[in-house]
Amino acid sequence: MQVTFLGTSSGVPTRARNVSAVALRLPQRAELWLFDCGEGTQHQFLRSDLRVSQLRRIFVTHMHGDHVFGLPGLLASLGLAGSCAGIDLYGPDPLRDYLEGVMRTSSTRIGYPLRTHRVKDAAARGTLVLDDDDITVRCTALTHRVPAYAYRVDQKPRAGRFDVERARALGIPPGPVYAELKAGRSVTLDDGRVIRGEALCGPPRPGCSVVYCTDTVFSEAAVALARGADLLIHESTFSHGEAELAIARQHSTSTMAAQTALEAGVKQLVLTHLSPRYVAGNPMTPDDLVAEARAIFPETVVAKDFLSLSVGTAG
Repeated sequence: MQVTFLGTSSGVPTRARNVSAVALRLPQRAELWLFDCGEGTQHQFLRSDLRVSQLRRIFVTHMHGDHVFGLPGLLASLGLAGSCAGIDLYGPDPLRDYLEGVMRTSSTRIGYPLRTHRVKDAAARGTLVLDDDDITVRCTALTHRVPAYAYRVDQKPRAGRFDVERARALGIPPGPVYAELKAGRSVTLDDGRVIRGEALCGPPRPGCSVVYCTDTVFSEAAVALARGADLLIHESTFSHGEAELAIARQHSTSTMAAQTALEAGVKQLVLTHLSPRYVAGNPMTPDDLVAEARAIFPETVVAKDFLSLSVGTAG
């Protein structure tokens, strides 16, 4: 998986940061998934190396404008391009009504399948939001002023590494059969032998995992969802010194995000959704937020627009 931050500001855009949007690229599937879609997200796509034509799924955390105002424009542009095979949207209950209202009042027609899925029940029951071939998605309710949800994307365990030399020693001819065996499946050769793919593969390899958590004050539900994840993307709207303000507005501080990462035992934390007040020249900067978080969880970085991170290993 490859994560690209298209917007990392909270509330309003700044000269350096657009509002919330994170793209998840799945190279082996030639697919792109989007998490939140603040105003101007489609412009951010144009400034990046991502191909919006590969967009297949959009996950919305909550209905505040800095997370959804970019959706109508992006969806309309996909329709004008004429090459979209369809989009699945996941989010809070009002998402469908919001989009239908904007499309109706602006006389916008979407000429491709647009399917909206409510995640409230899946969050309450602890069931999967999506089970899509080799990837699953779960969510949990967060603590914010409106219903909000964090999402976890898990790659299912993969077959162990394929022993090519051993396959050749068994007289198995190279070709498409190797792909079947590498996937752990059994195949029947022309000479009648049945070869079990798992016998030619090493131990199963765990898949990678990404958690996207915003907007929320510190939440035990977020800790549970993020348990053992490779990458936790967590909002850090405020500094530790503004904890009272964060609690009042039900947002997180840098130290709340770090505490979540520490308790969940994740491998890496990325801070995003920063208040526009944290810029160079002001008393507190993004570097200060990172320093606060690293005092609790050292493997922390702060996101900036167009930062890309690879999650997991290839092969």
